[in-house]
Amino acid sequence: MRERAQAVVIGGGVIGCSILYHLAKAGWTDVVLLERSELTSGSTWHAAANIHGLHDSTNISRIQHYTMSLYKELEAETGQGCGVFQPGSLYLAQTEAREHQLRLQAAKARFYKMNFHEVSRDEAERLHPLVNFDGIRCIMYEPDGGNVDPSGVTNAYAAGARARGAEIHRFTPVTATIPQPDGTWIVRTDKGDIHTDWVVNAAGLWGREVAALAGITLPLMPTEHQYFVTETIPEIAAMGRRLPSVADRDGEYYLRQEGQGLLVGAYEKKLKFWAEDGTPPGFGHELFADDLDRIEDNMLRAIDRVPAVGTAGIKRVINGPMIWSPDANVLYGPHPDLKNYFCCNGIIPGFSQSGGMGLMAAQWITTGESQYDMFAWDVARFGAWADKAFTKARVADQYANRFKIHFPNEEREAGRPVRTRPAHAMQTGLGAIFGLNYGWEHPLYFDAATPDSAGFTRQPWWDSVGREARMLRDAVGVIDISNFAKYRCAGPGAEDWLNAVFANRMPRAVGRSCLTPLIGVRGGIAGDFTVTRTGVEEFHVIGSGMAERYHQRFWAMVPLPEGTTWESRTEALCGFNVAGPKARDVLQRLTNASLATADFPFMRSASIEIAGVLVLALRVSFTGDLGWELHCAAADQVRLYTALLDAAREAGGGPVGSRALMSLRVEKGYGSWGREYSPEYWPQEVELDRLIKLEKDFLNKDAYLRVKDNAPREVLRLIHVTEVTVADASGGEPIFLPDGTPVGRVTSGTYGYHVGQSLALGYLKGIEPGAAVDVMILGRPHRGVVLDAPPFDPDGVRLRA
Repeated sequence: MRERAQAVVIGGGVIGCSILYHLAKAGWTDVVLLERSELTSGSTWHAAANIHGLHDSTNISRIQHYTMSLYKELEAETGQGCGVFQPGSLYLAQTEAREHQLRLQAAKARFYKMNFHEVSRDEAERLHPLVNFDGIRCIMYEPDGGNVDPSGVTNAYAAGARARGAEIHRFTPVTATIPQPDGTWIVRTDKGDIHTDWVVNAAGLWGREVAALAGITLPLMPTEHQYFVTETIPEIAAMGRRLPSVADRDGEYYLRQEGQGLLVGAYEKKLKFWAEDGTPPGFGHELFADDLDRIEDNMLRAIDRVPAVGTAGIKRVINGPMIWSPDANVLYGPHPDLKNYFCCNGIIPGFSQSGGMGLMAAQWITTGESQYDMFAWDVARFGAWADKAFTKARVADQYANRFKIHFPNEEREAGRPVRTRPAHAMQTGLGAIFGLNYGWEHPLYFDAATPDSAGFTRQPWWDSVGREARMLRDAVGVIDISNFAKYRCAGPGAEDWLNAVFANRMPRAVGRSCLTPLIGVRGGIAGDFTVTRTGVEEFHVIGSGMAERYHQRFWAMVPLPEGTTWESRTEALCGFNVAGPKARDVLQRLTNASLATADFPFMRSASIEIAGVLVLALRVSFTGDLGWELHCAAADQVRLYTALLDAAREAGGGPVGSRALMSLRVEKGYGSWGREYSPEYWPQEVELDRLIKLEKDFLNKDAYLRVKDNAPREVLRLIHVTEVTVADASGGEPIFLPDGTPVGRVTSGTYGYHVGQSLALGYLKGIEPGAAVDVMILGRPHRGVVLDAPPFDPDGVRLRA
């Protein structure tokens, strides 16, 4: 066994072996995999191992498509069979919402040149004559769908890694992972120690236990999961070909051919947790006792759809463990609290994602960043607030609703509330409907008579949000922005350190603010921030709340000067944005400080008192309107909120939620991190290059210089959707020219209530303002026109008034 390695992968399931293979393929040949038992132990060996390409997330679709294409290449490369069967998959829609989802996926498939298209009932019956298609509104066919052999795939990855020089040691449990002062690790086993640059936790069911060895806790929880395989079905035995799998997600089961019978699996409502306090160390290739009564309702729906299931005997039942994260996505990426410790835990559709997951992990480990923005998977999306109770409640919801559609703007109640601000009770009394942002409850809108709902079409709360948006544009609104990430940098080296981190030059005068991008390892946009100088040696920094832990990695890349501090103030401070044409009048009545434009111009700040509360007031507004951000101590939030709302009501205003803010910022054409801004996009593609100062050094400047002179691949544009039916764009919809040429995709979509336009913000390739385009809302073309300026206040007159 090697004593020195570039990376040690802990866990010999399909994911661990894929990461090892892709690391070796990337040129890291001094890599080792340690498996406590035999390869595939835990969850891998008993998986149903279905594969499919399409996902609601564009980047996950890309990753799954890569994975499906990789398996046959692996077979050819290694000589190890992967048991690839690709008879196709049929996707059925029983409901209008499912039809919308499938049509959106078909539009994305056309955009990305993936094979997924609608078929007629006659064609579907030819493909799978055992299915009863009564009551089905829409049928899609994915010709490359199917399944693989779990053991074959895992061993093919292992063979490919070994051929490139990687080592695999079975029956070698890890007993300790010991961080070293230089950021490397000692991985301890009974067979000796390995000194490694990176540790990769791909330990599957034992991910929690391996994480604990490094002193961290991962939000993971195992459950039981069952599927069964029928005896031989005569019609299948006589078929002479393999039948496509059936994805009847409205029926809450999955079904495919296995041998000469059928395999049927289900995610039942009455789930059963397992090993809540820790996975037994001796567990390996065991299964649990059959408990088909738990999935009886799902089985009956499968029998209704495929009657042959009901006439066949059951050959075997597989009841084994799976381990879940709170949102059923993998916990992936370098752990923000540790150096060179990579997580890859809680994977559910492992055989659809294993190849892409291994590729992305290898890219991140070897180059510092993956080619795709995978924040939806990033372990940093959860913090310590995602405790055991929250995790268990969310896992129960995710399991029981595994096939439920994840709608745009959807909020799920399980496990909440976790973190609340002092004004939460007051906002509840005002009729607030809350959403979740990095654990924080925040108001979506204020109308208790209209409960929240989710769908692809306009929901009942659409009018409530519209009232708030119009109120702010016509008078004034008060928006709780406490969930923004807030930081304080202070000390003699504060200015130099911030200049070394951010691409813009930091403000030199107290009371001045600047907007600045944070550049990623590949030269893209890793974040956008507002930096305000609040003292000679003190700065206030505001960024994305949901990305606070993600950005923690970047702060660690630049050493702090001696005597200089950098601290999060997100919990200690609360904030409000008071915006609208009457914002100045409302605030001026509450303060002795002059808010006149000459005394308090745009992008300036000052510490002032509002209604007797000390606040840091910034003359900025994400609404694009006249406004101030007011940041106060959390203990003063209720007092400040009360005063602001009382004054706003007298001016015809009131509280405004985040859904109205979405409408307001898109009317102005403002981008948002995680939608318009991400490491995938270059600064010149989002017009942030104007904020980059090349006369100074900053984090990842070399990476930016490598891309700065490249012509934009796509450009961020605003589209007025002129052909509106029952829905607005929400994000992810492909954009085509009227002749069918793919030209872009939507990043944010909403209705602009003040301007009276359905709007889509997105990236377009080679399309100029005035051009007609088709936005694939609900998967169908909706004609729009590319705008040359935002429809609200294009010259910034109100913003700077």
